[in-house]
Amino acid sequence: MGTFSIRATLSHPEHRERQITLDLLVDTGATWSLIPPEAARVLGVEPFETRPVRTADGRRLDLPLAEVRFTIDGRSLTTPCLIGAPGALPLLGAVTLEALGLAPDPVQKILVPVTGLLLQTRAG
Repeated sequence: MGTFSIRATLSHPEHRERQITLDLLVDTGATWSLIPPEAARVLGVEPFETRPVRTADGRRLDLPLAEVRFTIDGRSLTTPCLIGAPGALPLLGAVTLEALGLAPDPVQKILVPVTGLLLQTRAG
């Protein structure tokens, strides 16, 4: 799949006036979204734990995890987001994409709405 970026507005989950607009690289191979610490400071979000991740080149890192509100194409929700190293490339990962009900269209280089899946609709 080719890569492309989308523009998103990120905000503090409780103080939505604290916001920043970023171009995020759509990365379906990344579990979580990621922002640089500079963006986290602007938003005023604080990490509540760390998560282990493996990079494409095989390194293992423990990165801080915070809650960030993402708004993309009129859809908005709060989702876990990693805080990377200074100058890190902002990424839109699979957890945020799925939570927003969006998927990449690599041909048109846009995000498209998708229907979620439920495998069982009743008990038993």
